[in-house]
Amino acid sequence: MRAAVWAATITELTEKGYAALTVEGVAQRAGVHKTTIYRNWKTSDQLVADALTGHFATDVPIPDTGAVAGDLRALARSLVATMTTPAGRALLATVVSDAARVPALARIKSALFEDRFQRAESVVTRAVERGELPPETDPGELLRTLAAPIYFRLVFTGEPVDGTTADRAVDVALAAAHAGALSAT
Repeated sequence: MRAAVWAATITELTEKGYAALTVEGVAQRAGVHKTTIYRNWKTSDQLVADALTGHFATDVPIPDTGAVAGDLRALARSLVATMTTPAGRALLATVVSDAARVPALARIKSALFEDRFQRAESVVTRAVERGELPPETDPGELLRTLAAPIYFRLVFTGEPVDGTTADRAVDVALAAAHAGALSAT
């Protein structure tokens, strides 16, 4: 049931946007009664937050290739692949544009990115333990540095985003980390 409701929520967001999303529409699309949704999610904001978090958790898995460059490349390429789909673009539009007007979405956006970065920190932690990155490297700073050029193109410039964009983002993040620019202190 949870997977069906998440999928229905993502489809509703993709097709209609956050403002037009209704629990009734999600329930109908998921093939469940709306009381089932309200029993599991008290508000539509909670439903959207849970669906977005679940969607991004499965769409961008945390790699473990044995090398930081491979892990970051897989992570960045997976991010690009997810965010350039119609669903990814619609979800990005939801959390970026509507978050400025809807405080609940701003909280969802913060929670979504916090979850994403927290889950991916292991990539950096393993690299530090293997001696591939300086010990003072801040995992959150490295991951934000990795994601920034990708999101900049997606949100602000509309330039193409592809594997080359992902690879360059990895190169920049690694160079910054090796230069000591992403220190936790």
